[in-house]
Amino acid sequence: MLAQDLITDEIPPLKTSDTGLMAINWMDEFKVSHLPIVNNHEYLGLISDTDILDMNITDDELGKCKLSLIRPFVKESQHIYEVIKMVSAMKLTVLPVLNESLQYVGLIPSSHLLQQFSMLAATNEPGGIVVLEMNVHDYSMTQIAQIIEGNDAKILSCYLRNLTDSTQIEVTLKLNKEDLSGILQTFYRYNYNVKASFHQREFMDDMKNRFDSFMNYINI
Repeated sequence: MLAQDLITDEIPPLKTSDTGLMAINWMDEFKVSHLPIVNNHEYLGLISDTDILDMNITDDELGKCKLSLIRPFVKESQHIYEVIKMVSAMKLTVLPVLNESLQYVGLIPSSHLLQQFSMLAATNEPGGIVVLEMNVHDYSMTQIAQIIEGNDAKILSCYLRNLTDSTQIEVTLKLNKEDLSGILQTFYRYNYNVKASFHQREFMDDMKNRFDSFMNYINI
């Protein structure tokens, strides 16, 4: 899934002729803390509600103010993982998207990412989730897949995260099978450390409650 597939046209960009008050009102309406300033498809930068309030420019046109704008963006062809990485690292509520000519084509709200990532991770598909913990040197997707497929199941998605200050990793597997008992027994027999297992609904609740931390530790 690419950045161009994540763009929404529900949130318009600001123009330099717009006032700070208009920007604040739009941010409140669309439940975001940032908006891009764009003139004739030229992306000038991203302004936040904090910028406007700290500089006390609610009544002024944005183009007449001395703004020190940050200028984060992704190109249309960049992958959703790169989008998540930038949104998370910079704590953005929206991320502008530019074309290859560096013209503004739209933005991606951070709230839109969970829904889109859930499609990529097959979280809407029925099944169960298994979380393994192991040393990074012991990780073998081939062996893991053999265990799962030997129990008449398939891996729908997989992601890894490195555990802080450790050589251990956590491997989260979304499977197309809800009855995990046979799979778990096989993992135990091969001395795998099964950290957790979930049914689909439990996993979705966990993702929604911890989305910010999830984006921080996703392995890209």
